[in-house]
Amino acid sequence: MQPRIWFLCILAVGICFSCVTSPGSGTPENPVPPSVVSAVPQGKVPEYPPIPPVPEYIMGQGRTAPDKLASFLLASNPEAEASFVKNLAAIYVEEAGIEGVNHDVAFAQMCLETGFLRYGNLVTPDMNNFCGLGSVGPGQPGEWFPDPQTGVRAQIQHLKAYATEAPLKQELVDPRYRWVRYGSVPGITGLAGTWSADRFYGDKIKGILERLYRFSFGETS
Repeated sequence: MQPRIWFLCILAVGICFSCVTSPGSGTPENPVPPSVVSAVPQGKVPEYPPIPPVPEYIMGQGRTAPDKLASFLLASNPEAEASFVKNLAAIYVEEAGIEGVNHDVAFAQMCLETGFLRYGNLVTPDMNNFCGLGSVGPGQPGEWFPDPQTGVRAQIQHLKAYATEAPLKQELVDPRYRWVRYGSVPGITGLAGTWSADRFYGDKIKGILERLYRFSFGETS
């Protein structure tokens, strides 16, 4: 091969090698520029659970853990007794689960009825009545229950009576259960005008549910 051809071949190989090892290629001799490195994510972006949709129905599976229920109430009422609130949240999850009622719905209703356990109306804390059951006006403050668990159970039973014709799984403790037209109100919004005369009653419960889910499943949870 003529010397001129050898020279051209060697020159071509040199040019190709120069392209491969050009600045920014990431070789030891030519590391990737800092400006490029900084543009690459250095860690995994945090993944947050999606915020659940607000339920439409009384029956169903709750989404919020007891500790989140308690934290939500305490954030709204820091003066509430923390140990009582945590125990109460656990009771709601337990009692609602037995009867198939959505515990988030029942807990949100309690927050509405008691003003996040501030009370201030006809019902008082010692009544263990967390849903205004039987409270209609002066002289009729509502039903009394011997302990929080019985009070929550009565609320769950009353909600179930409105929502479905299915029988109760536990002993009846709701003294007003027999007055309900069973299965007449499967949806939360239907509680307006039935459970309460307030025509926005169901919407208020759903508003609390939305706040609960944002608190429990949002980016700051």
